[in-house]
Amino acid sequence: MLRYILNRLLLMIPTLLGVAILVFLMLRMMPGDIVELKLLAEGGSVSPETLALERARLGLDKSMWLQFVDWMTGLFTLDFGISMWTGRPVIDEIGARIGLSMQVAVMATMLATFIAIPLGTISAIFKDTWIDHVIRVFAIAGLAVPSFWLGMIIILSLLLVFNWIPPLTYVPIYEDPVGNLSQLVWPALAVGYRYSAVATRMTRSTILEVLQEDYIRTARAKGVFERLVVARHAMRNAMLPVITVIGLEFAFLIGGLVVTEQVFNLNGLGKLFVETVTRGDFTMVQALVMLIAGLFIVINFAVDLMYAAFDPRVRYR
Repeated sequence: MLRYILNRLLLMIPTLLGVAILVFLMLRMMPGDIVELKLLAEGGSVSPETLALERARLGLDKSMWLQFVDWMTGLFTLDFGISMWTGRPVIDEIGARIGLSMQVAVMATMLATFIAIPLGTISAIFKDTWIDHVIRVFAIAGLAVPSFWLGMIIILSLLLVFNWIPPLTYVPIYEDPVGNLSQLVWPALAVGYRYSAVATRMTRSTILEVLQEDYIRTARAKGVFERLVVARHAMRNAMLPVITVIGLEFAFLIGGLVVTEQVFNLNGLGKLFVETVTRGDFTMVQALVMLIAGLFIVINFAVDLMYAAFDPRVRYR
């Protein structure tokens, strides 16, 4: 098991290095000049000397190779540099927003998991009955309804029925739990519904497949109660693909809540990503891409460890 973990950890290094090289080169191939966009966006007049001084301050006067070396050196020391647009440290800009996005993603994941696994299991057990049809309609509706549209419906319903809208100012949960949850539970519900629909469909499919296996028929032939057959034999093997879906969806939610954040007026990572791409802030975009890539890799690693916990064959190999 220790060798398996070490191999997985070592595989992270070339993956992150490849992402770093790709994002650095692709951003430099984009047209436009961040300095001109920043200083001349309002139609002002700036001398060429001022533009040259600003490029030198941002390190853009160096060769591409030296810029890459400086950036990679900063990555190893967790120094993501200075934002080319705001002039603040990148890590401070991200740190001010990552808590909000992370909390919404965690809440949506918990909500989706608590809904999807029981519903998917019940749907598989009562296959082709009215219960199965109702759950399948619920899941298909979740896949068909966009999260941002559901978010707007939630806000309109709260306003029309209760004459109340969620707070507009973000407050950390450790400062005001009630205010925090009253703001973030609604985007988590809007996103978590679609999330749960995907996981419900996957849970139903995998459990139906596992229930056809020989060892399930053997357990039933031995007289084992159906509840134990499903809980101890079927669920343990059926959860592997479900864990994969839940893990990947969670990683996607960290930076993929752009439209939902706009609907609920949340200043999270998704909104920051769009703003930095629009402004051409290379330093911030590089840091955000590396952050999301690192999260995907870490979550995949955690999913692999959960595979080992559910399936002993992984540990033995």
